[in-house]
Amino acid sequence: MNFRQIETFYWAAKLGSFSAAADRLNTTQSTVSMRILELERELGVELFDRSQRAARASSKGRDLIQYAEQVLRLSAEIRVRIADESAMPGVLRLGVTEMVSITWLPQLVKAIHERFPRLTVELDEALTHDLVERLNQGSLDLILAPGRVPGYNVTPISLGWVTFVWMASPGLGIPDQPLGPRELQQWPVIALSKESHHHRSIEEWFRSGDAYCRRIDTCKSLGVAASLAAAGLGVTLLPPRCYQRETEEGRLKMVSTVPHFPSVEFTATCSTEGLQPLARRVALLAQQISDFERMPALEPAAE
Repeated sequence: MNFRQIETFYWAAKLGSFSAAADRLNTTQSTVSMRILELERELGVELFDRSQRAARASSKGRDLIQYAEQVLRLSAEIRVRIADESAMPGVLRLGVTEMVSITWLPQLVKAIHERFPRLTVELDEALTHDLVERLNQGSLDLILAPGRVPGYNVTPISLGWVTFVWMASPGLGIPDQPLGPRELQQWPVIALSKESHHHRSIEEWFRSGDAYCRRIDTCKSLGVAASLAAAGLGVTLLPPRCYQRETEEGRLKMVSTVPHFPSVEFTATCSTEGLQPLARRVALLAQQISDFERMPALEPAAE
């Protein structure tokens, strides 16, 4: 029995498939199968129920998961306490939302490689809901996303606040005066998908004024939402710092609203149950690199 076999078994059981474990360990599915077979032969038991398509642990396998996690956690602790962090190898699976990707993510990746030269970064850009799900499943080590992830097993670190304002094409005919949710609801709304923080925030803003969105078209990125709004297809919520060129060229205009849309806090979140020893250190590094506002803005840029 060796560490690689135990590690491979753990991730196959945790992620529910040999292929997912292979991706996690940066190896091949045949290598995963071989390691698990060798471990089963040495222990003399089957660790997975072969009658199931998914990698579902047998009763003995479920018992082994607890011991395997202890071994992996102890290994991570040894590396944190004993090893030189600049010499620590490994893979960091980093999940980010679009707002981070289009602002200071390149600076963060550069800083990670300078401080942890043997650490490989695997980036995954997705909506907040998907990132949180992957973090809870163990397929991501750290996520940079809006809002605070609920739960006792996560440790969010604030990355600062981002101002969002309503924007639309000047040709849409929205008056140049402060509008409340009831006035703005007569125009179509463009939002990210229903599972996104963006979509939920928009719905909450309208509900705060006893209003509702008469029509919400959805997409998967702020860039697409901005393009649709610039084409006169609706009003959307955007960070003005990223669309200054569009407003200067007259393709988009900021819509004044009452109440102002609240600034959104972004956080770096890793799981206390995670097995990547550098995840929290990278989260603290992200906090240093982030150029988001350190305090929520009292008024949006449109004012």
